[in-house]
Amino acid sequence: MNASIESLIEQTPYSDVLRLVGNQASELDIATYAVGGVVRDAMLGRPTTDIDFVCIGAGNGLVLAEAVRSELGGSTVHTYETFGTAAIRVVHGETGHSLVLEFVGARKESYSKDSRKPAVESGSMEDDQKRRDFTVNTLAIDLHPDRFAQLIDSFGGVADLDAGILRTPLEPKATFDDDPLRIIRAARFAAQLDFDIAPETFEGMKDRADRIDIVSRERVGDELSRIICSPKPSIGFRWLYECGVLVRILPDLVALQGVETIDGVNHKDNFFHTLQVVDNLVESLGEVSCEGSQGLRWAAMFHDIGKTSSKRFTEGSGWSFHGHEERGARMIPKIFRSLRLPTDDRMKYVQHMVRLHHRPVSLVDEEVTDSAIRRLLFDAGDAIEDLMLLVRADITSKNPRRVKKYLAAFDSVERKFGEVEEKDRLRNFQPPVDGAEIMSALGLAPSRAVGVLKNAIREAILDGEIANEHDAAFEYLMSIKDDLLAGLDEDAFREG
Repeated sequence: MNASIESLIEQTPYSDVLRLVGNQASELDIATYAVGGVVRDAMLGRPTTDIDFVCIGAGNGLVLAEAVRSELGGSTVHTYETFGTAAIRVVHGETGHSLVLEFVGARKESYSKDSRKPAVESGSMEDDQKRRDFTVNTLAIDLHPDRFAQLIDSFGGVADLDAGILRTPLEPKATFDDDPLRIIRAARFAAQLDFDIAPETFEGMKDRADRIDIVSRERVGDELSRIICSPKPSIGFRWLYECGVLVRILPDLVALQGVETIDGVNHKDNFFHTLQVVDNLVESLGEVSCEGSQGLRWAAMFHDIGKTSSKRFTEGSGWSFHGHEERGARMIPKIFRSLRLPTDDRMKYVQHMVRLHHRPVSLVDEEVTDSAIRRLLFDAGDAIEDLMLLVRADITSKNPRRVKKYLAAFDSVERKFGEVEEKDRLRNFQPPVDGAEIMSALGLAPSRAVGVLKNAIREAILDGEIANEHDAAFEYLMSIKDDLLAGLDEDAFREG
């Protein structure tokens, strides 16, 4: 590091918060340190939204948190007395960003073999550093006004930061025994920071991979979400695959790995292809926040998840994966539930993208009809741009000419989208003749028959038989109503 840690801390936008905490701690005569990510990120020039403070002495973390909350006007203190911790959320005046400040008492912990709930007792600053996951996260600075930003580096964290390597402060197997989630955190930090993992630390990850089974699925899912949000997610997922953890938490993804050969014909390794697709997508997203793109990132990760069960070999034709899109889409809810990921609109969006991701490929043919274009525009709706980002990311050929050919073909498809959309206005399609008008015109009650007529109008528009406008749709309705209604049974007209 060319600059001193003192000057690096002073350059951060939250140095005023650190000084305020140090002043409050001094007034209360509580020895207090900022530790972990805030120090690491200051030295790497990365932004920070969470700041951890370690206070020496039982109960002092709770006392200092309340004093800081009162001074900064933050939200109500959330306390966890068992662990002597408290967290407050404040809006940083200089940046307007939300900061989470967490105060803990310095402690040492011991774990039983089959539990992640430690026995906790007060400890020294060094005890607290020992219980942390990696040396780069043991770095601490003193916050006393007379020693502000003086560095405490008991485990060689600065050297590992300079080398870009993750190493545990204690013997790796003991570190991962204590908290197996640290195995996934190692992969996450490697992906976020583009760091390597020390060989002995990786051996510890492999040796304790089975311990991940005792960790709650919520915590696992949260760490995987952070990996998927990293600049290059494949780094984290590769580490998890190599150490044997990924197969325990995402077995359907790992099942894609491998190349099978029959009669000298093989298929690509769909696992490593998938990791490349995710990286391609993230690169194409540029500055788009992960909050706004996490669903699309998961869609890239799971776009081929149905290929394992749909793989077939046909003599003379080779390998095929027919229907893998639909199979994959149906697998998404189970995967999301297994990782305790939100089973809300985001999950439905991922299903939607997985189900549609192969459709644009069929539109590359120059002879493709406007009807096929209309149907994809209708089915994709506002997600059409995301879908095209995904299909472009799905090009992983190492042949530059082939890549150029595919990209040019998708350019052509997008031009067709523009032409058809301008003519037919199918984005966020609303029926030009709705159910209420059908019921009024034909004297029908709310029933399945009304839905049949609405669907007939929609299909006629998508097939290009009529224009996407009211008069044409109403005229078409009146021309087909008798034949369609005559073919329905009595139940179709029952109100409900």
